[in-house]
Amino acid sequence: MATKKTQRKTAPRPRASANSNANSKDGKFRRVLGVFAHPDDPEFGAGGSMAKLAADGANVTYVIVTDGSQGGEDPKQKDSELKAIRMKEQRAAAKVLGVKKVEFLGYKDGHLAHDLKLRRDIVRMIRKHKPELVITHIPGRVLDAPMGGSHPDHIAVGEATMAAVYPDSRNPRAFRGLLKQGFQPHVVNEVWIPYWTLGDYYVDISKTLDKKLAALKEHQSQVAKPGMEWDVDKWIRKRSRDIGKKAGYRYAESFKRIKV
Repeated sequence: MATKKTQRKTAPRPRASANSNANSKDGKFRRVLGVFAHPDDPEFGAGGSMAKLAADGANVTYVIVTDGSQGGEDPKQKDSELKAIRMKEQRAAAKVLGVKKVEFLGYKDGHLAHDLKLRRDIVRMIRKHKPELVITHIPGRVLDAPMGGSHPDHIAVGEATMAAVYPDSRNPRAFRGLLKQGFQPHVVNEVWIPYWTLGDYYVDISKTLDKKLAALKEHQSQVAKPGMEWDVDKWIRKRSRDIGKKAGYRYAESFKRIKV
């Protein structure tokens, strides 16, 4: 005996204004903290969303953990020279996106590990800036995405930041020396993790993609290296377009979204 088949409706993919579901009366994030390993990481992973959050009224701050001193091709270039270049580039890129402040923790590029010192320093930044939203790296190696996204420094920062968000930042018994310095416990509401094309939470960056591209062009030491043929503009547009198709946007960035 034949039975009638019923169609199952597919649940719509989560879509976002960049400020949805925040703990404020108008639904907007007031304070956002991006915690990233290297100069240029925020722009590549979430530049369009950072610009949108800032345009919508959020006070956006970056924490750049390393000095960027391994981000070059000339082994004879002095670390101090490259560090100065990359700090200048990062500040300029942040300004393009409307980011209010950039904090540099100064760890040596390429030497990060998820340890208690790194966690404590990130907890300090969270308690200092009191974000409702934290944006950071994937806390682990991803095998079905480009290998560059799984840089060891990214993994260390992602894991340390997740541990800093919960439980450390909210726990008055964690890193008690910070209390004596005036850094009181703080509860983060959400974490967004840029996830290339594999995320399940989408932010429409159709109006801010040009700002993302302009910010990336400030990182000349990274996007215009001698002998490197790389059309960053074309690559970012294609990737953002491919992500956008999944959510019905012209251009988008995708994230894994975690409610704390």
